[in-house]
Amino acid sequence: MSANSPDAVRRIDHVAVAAHDADRAARWYEESLGLRRVHDEVVEDAGVRLVWLAAEEDLTGAGFQIVQPLRPGPVADHLAAKGEGLHHVCFAVDNAAEFLRTRGESADQVFTGGYGLPCAFLETAPPGVVVEIVEQD
Repeated sequence: MSANSPDAVRRIDHVAVAAHDADRAARWYEESLGLRRVHDEVVEDAGVRLVWLAAEEDLTGAGFQIVQPLRPGPVADHLAAKGEGLHHVCFAVDNAAEFLRTRGESADQVFTGGYGLPCAFLETAPPGVVVEIVEQD
């Protein structure tokens, strides 16, 4: 597949860490690394709180997200099994459902994620790697 293919990844969208307490984690990144909080939201359907941080001079366009579980589910399970730390890497695509279909995955996986955008976690990602895609114009 070429980089110009319509179903190719467009860019790295964000990297996410899982934390039991998003405020405590965000404070560390703000105080220790000088990041600033740019967005905070609850995604009810996923049962998570998302806190987005950015560097003062963000040249890559890639975001940094802290994800905190608000109820039992995949993020809470991840924290119980692996503890706090890297949770997933997210890539931007043109059409999440089509991206999944071309890889033999079900388009039914698409859900509404942060910023109200269509997202999905790839079931065929390599072991030990959690990969998310997000649909962006």
